[in-house]
Amino acid sequence: MTSSSSPAHAHAGPPDTKLDRHVLMVAGVVVLGAIMSILDVTVVAVAQNTFQQEFNTDAAGAAWTATGYTLALAAVIPLSSWAASRFGTKKVYLTSLVLFILGSVLCALAWNIGSLVAFRVIQGLGGGMLMPIGMMILTKAAGPERVGSVMAVLGIPMLLGPIGGPILGGLLIEKASWHWVFLINVPIGILALVYSWFVLRDDEETSRPKIDIVGLLLLSPGLALFLFGVSSSAEHRTFMTAGVLIPAIIGAVLIVGFIWHALHTDKPLLDLRLFRNRTLSIAVITMTLFMIAFFGAALLFPQYFIGVRGESTLTAGLLLAPQGLGAMITMPIAGRMTDKIGPGKFVLTGIVLLTAGMSVFVFLGAETSYLLLCGALFVQGLGMGMTMMPIMSAALATLNNAQVPDGSTLMNVVQQSSSSIGSAVISVVLASGLAGSMQAGIAITSNTAPQNLPPEMQGTALPPSFFESAADVFGSTFLVSVVLIALTFIPALFLPRKKIASPLIEEDMDQPAPIIMH
Repeated sequence: MTSSSSPAHAHAGPPDTKLDRHVLMVAGVVVLGAIMSILDVTVVAVAQNTFQQEFNTDAAGAAWTATGYTLALAAVIPLSSWAASRFGTKKVYLTSLVLFILGSVLCALAWNIGSLVAFRVIQGLGGGMLMPIGMMILTKAAGPERVGSVMAVLGIPMLLGPIGGPILGGLLIEKASWHWVFLINVPIGILALVYSWFVLRDDEETSRPKIDIVGLLLLSPGLALFLFGVSSSAEHRTFMTAGVLIPAIIGAVLIVGFIWHALHTDKPLLDLRLFRNRTLSIAVITMTLFMIAFFGAALLFPQYFIGVRGESTLTAGLLLAPQGLGAMITMPIAGRMTDKIGPGKFVLTGIVLLTAGMSVFVFLGAETSYLLLCGALFVQGLGMGMTMMPIMSAALATLNNAQVPDGSTLMNVVQQSSSSIGSAVISVVLASGLAGSMQAGIAITSNTAPQNLPPEMQGTALPPSFFESAADVFGSTFLVSVVLIALTFIPALFLPRKKIASPLIEEDMDQPAPIIMH
């Protein structure tokens, strides 16, 4: 349908892509929630060794503090679209914040590993909706013509979380106690709660849809089981074991069942008919490959600095700072320009920069210059800032207000699944390489928690050949990440290279005219 059928927009001039005061205030609300959710994942990863010591458990037991949180996220994310339509985005966002704060307080009060895992699940139930609901709020507040700019704002905590988390976690554990890994969320959460109450507007109307029970019983447990199976591969150091294959296959079957159900029912839990939108489909494929490659590589950097170079967690986090600096430079620019000329050119340039920067790590040695590595990380950061959020913007900018909840939920399901797959693949490749080339390996645990050398190896004089061999394995594993990043270039070629038309003016999907007129 063309603009001639929508006279309400016939007089409109070029849309203003500048973010006004209200949109910036809303963005501040969402960023606070994102900071809590994303930092929490990386900070807890740093605390894995501490949990083992405090609660007298092994690595597998401590890893459940991360796995339980991830599974709760996976179970609740699919509910985001329905909850937003049923109760309104403001109410759901406030409820999510309360659950996250409550879970954080309970985690700090945990008396054993079982109670900590249970309280992490409560935290995950709140944290799971913070990102998808936040994206809905931002997208609706800004409108399709400014979605790139607001996604760039939201992208800052998404990219800086993995860098700031280890630094913050290291400081809290070294200077305070493990309890502050969780208590740090409380003041941030209360600030976000009060801020949200005053800044966010109530939804004008909610559609009061009935929940798709069949879809819920298929997708939520299916996604949780699939991610549990995939994540378990890091602990088993292989995909070919019953502990990985059984839950992953059952989860995949349930997800396939949901896909069939969603395409054959009128009001599914998540409307997969959005894939009729060509731009959204290409963006989802590009995002999937990018997240697999990016999150897979992200776990390698701290493990190399800690395991091979012998740095502390805090130092490793500081060495990753150039990556965040690069992203902060390009992300706002890419966001604004994406709104004006489309995402295609920026994403392609970003992938080239990412590939170039990461290629340096293919040639890692035990004494590779930090100046060279920090320079490569800075180049990667420039590429990251031009890649992830413009891809997401390409998908959301094509949706009208009625489609935003499903679109936002869909993108978060893709992110969660892809990042787990990427982490698992790289963890298995790295662990297999270390086991095959060295008698003494670097400890690799599930959920990408960077570990120092095993206790029995600490304080021993290891030969230089050990570290050279380990560095070679890291280099070979980085090569896998480079190939995955390069493959992202293929679907990115089909992203729009001109301004994406507003869905209120030109609809790319089979929507009836009254929806467009409204």
